[in-house]
Amino acid sequence: MSRFTLPRDIYYGPGALEELKVLQGHKKAMIFTGGSSMKRGGFLQKTEEVLKAAGLETALFEGIEPDPSIETVMKGAQAMREFEPDVIVAIGGGSPIDAAKAMWIFYEYPEKTFEDIKTPFTMPKLRNKAIFVAIPSTSGTASEVTAFSVITDYSSGIKYPLADFEITPDIAVLDTDIPLTMPPKLTAHTGIDALTHAIEAYVATARSDFSDALALKAIGDIFDNLVDSYHGDKEARGKMHIAQCLAGMAFSNALLGIAHSLAHKTGAVFHIPHGCCNAILLPYVIQYNSRVCMARYAAIARYLGLPGGTDKQLTDSLVKAICGLNKELNIEQTYAANGVSEELYKEHADAIAHNAVLDPCTLANPRPIDDAAMKEVLACAYYGKRVTF
Repeated sequence: MSRFTLPRDIYYGPGALEELKVLQGHKKAMIFTGGSSMKRGGFLQKTEEVLKAAGLETALFEGIEPDPSIETVMKGAQAMREFEPDVIVAIGGGSPIDAAKAMWIFYEYPEKTFEDIKTPFTMPKLRNKAIFVAIPSTSGTASEVTAFSVITDYSSGIKYPLADFEITPDIAVLDTDIPLTMPPKLTAHTGIDALTHAIEAYVATARSDFSDALALKAIGDIFDNLVDSYHGDKEARGKMHIAQCLAGMAFSNALLGIAHSLAHKTGAVFHIPHGCCNAILLPYVIQYNSRVCMARYAAIARYLGLPGGTDKQLTDSLVKAICGLNKELNIEQTYAANGVSEELYKEHADAIAHNAVLDPCTLANPRPIDDAAMKEVLACAYYGKRVTF
């Protein structure tokens, strides 16, 4: 038997923050956010206003860093234990939403350790103390609808993707006014992250008819709108905010693959944004995986109307289209061109490859891989060589 899990409610469109009034009847909401962008745009204040108008007492936990740490997670859980909210509200990019998901676990189970929850799909039952509301500010991670949270252990330099349907939010609020504040580079990186989610979900071993439909729709909408969104088009920004959510619903259930495995491990070591890592890796990963699922990539290319008469030609067209999209978004196609020194790359290549094989995302990759093959894919992404094995 298979399972397909989504939030109970998704509110979307301009001004969707007003729908937080549905939380009337709850007592306390603790709001989690990152830097100052949500405050500068007035969205943090609006969130507090709507919650207070609905009769909830609020408390604020600010300053969650990009790539949130285990230490931040534990601090947030302690703050929750002191305030005792029955609603957790995370607003911002993927980092504050991911961090708040992990904090939620330790709020409800203070005796647990990070080691206890690292194994995918082994978390205890949540919602004993609180429900979870996610409000994304960026159009990429889709953490607002997924069963995943990525937390960084800075002592080892490893990003850990936590995975369990228990941490799927109860309510997602996709207010399309919020992503209008994204700068172009963030728009590009998060948009390609969403595209990678959708493409990896479409070929992942846990895919289904449900996830396929969402993934294809997301891929088409991203190709249609990402460049315009990058250049500031308001309508395209709104469409991207929905498309990335569709991609999130797809990959949360179908799972991902080695583009994300390598992105998690290279991002922590090379200090390159996650979406940029995915943009670099995706073409090379398609070349590697196409040995076993070329027909799936060809189906994506046909859906996009790309040229080619055979599956091989269509798959090559898809790779070319992704590289072309990266170019329009001013993303260089190799790690070397993105400023990673050869010395740094060679120093960490073995460890990155090994840790990427162990990453939970590798389990759903359509083609099996070992340390040596993972290192070769990484080498191709560093130097810009075609994957031919």
